[in-house]
Amino acid sequence: MSDTTATLDPATIRANEEVTRKPLVLNQRTMGWISNYVSSIVEAKTPLWWYIAMGVTVPMMLMCFGCLAYLISTGVGVWGNNHPVAWAWDITNFVFWIGIGHAGTLISAILFLTRQKWRTSINRAAEAMTLFAVVCAGIYPALHVGRVWMAWFLAPVPNNMAIWPNFRSPLLWDVFAVSTYFTVSVLFWYTGLIPDLATLRDRCTTKLKKFFYGIAALGWRGGNRQWRHYEMAYLVLAGLSTPLVLSVHSVVSFDFATSVVPGWHTTIFPPYFVAGAIFGGFAMVLTLMIPAAWIWPALKDLITPGHVDKMCKIILLTGSIVGYAYLMELFIAWYGANPYERAAFWYRATGVGAREFYWPMMFCNVIVPQLFWFRWCRYNWIAVWILVQFPNAGMWYERFVIIGTTLQHDFLPSAWQLFHPTWVDICTFIGTFGLFMTLFLLFIRFLPMICMFEVKAVLPEADPHYGEGGDREALPELPSGSEEY
Repeated sequence: MSDTTATLDPATIRANEEVTRKPLVLNQRTMGWISNYVSSIVEAKTPLWWYIAMGVTVPMMLMCFGCLAYLISTGVGVWGNNHPVAWAWDITNFVFWIGIGHAGTLISAILFLTRQKWRTSINRAAEAMTLFAVVCAGIYPALHVGRVWMAWFLAPVPNNMAIWPNFRSPLLWDVFAVSTYFTVSVLFWYTGLIPDLATLRDRCTTKLKKFFYGIAALGWRGGNRQWRHYEMAYLVLAGLSTPLVLSVHSVVSFDFATSVVPGWHTTIFPPYFVAGAIFGGFAMVLTLMIPAAWIWPALKDLITPGHVDKMCKIILLTGSIVGYAYLMELFIAWYGANPYERAAFWYRATGVGAREFYWPMMFCNVIVPQLFWFRWCRYNWIAVWILVQFPNAGMWYERFVIIGTTLQHDFLPSAWQLFHPTWVDICTFIGTFGLFMTLFLLFIRFLPMICMFEVKAVLPEADPHYGEGGDREALPELPSGSEEY
């Protein structure tokens, strides 16, 4: 074959470059650099901004605990619940926080089973976000029962009257679903932490830190037998977590779908709730990870524009599914010819005390995500961070539209009444954000937010055949004092 026929034309070369996948780690970062940089975030002196942030979030968290203590000592009458709105901000906020926790398990479990390697840079922080969101969500079911010291009646043990819980109640299904979800999520998150905890243990310069990280690492040495058992355990936990992603929010939706209340009694709720949870969860992941990449600029080599682009596409997909569900609800209410169902949806769209939430919900969850069709928007991180705040707010609006506005107009017109939150409702909800952010700040300060060993596995040199057929190109070394390092 002549040199002329063996040479590719420039158009073919450009086409091949476009087909070639972009690297998941930019700037040819090495395995050693990943360990050094990610560990340095934990090992470095606590920055000033972290103390300032904790100075804001900790008082908010204490405000939440103070409101809960006031609630327990005084009674649920301090909330704005009334008749017929017996469920209001308490269940709205519960469903809101449970939804946020879905993206972490989705990224970790489902994308792991489907071998999506781009998950490796964001799965650790997303898993932590899941746990903290479930902690915030768990506050409300325990307290909205009224007498919190009787909450143990929800457990499957007979009380002193030999009465078992009512297993036909969707509220009891919530207890089992959420507790199982939280337990498996903790095991999944902690199992993935063990190799990185051992890395921090080996790098510690003080005996006290080495002791605590050594205890947490469970004696990890990185031997072949340990890796084999680790991979099997992680695969089993991923297999357990995957159906939980789909089942937990489906079970939460049964709280409403199994009732006969107009606006609730519909079979579209389980897939609709799951899509909405993933939609809001990914928005919260971007809300947290984009500022982290701004604070530590070199993280942009690990959390790349490609990662943000893929998450924006998932938000666009799930937002479109949610918008389709909204339209189907309206169609079913019209086509079903049920006057009560029609009245419920007509009130949501036009009624006083409902339209103020319904139309912002439609704008935030359906209209705004459509901007992610445009590539320039997905690759502009400032625009992305601003836009994902709309789904964060819109998912709360959605939960209140489903719960609060539906109960405001029940079957009996004589019982119609609007819900107005009290200062306890408002302060408790704001305080849960303080609790969530305090836990997340503690996480990024004392634990590696990036899964180091999984990111190393997606590097080109992790391939056992890397370098075959030619000498390996020398990677550029960065000076230790440079800003990129």
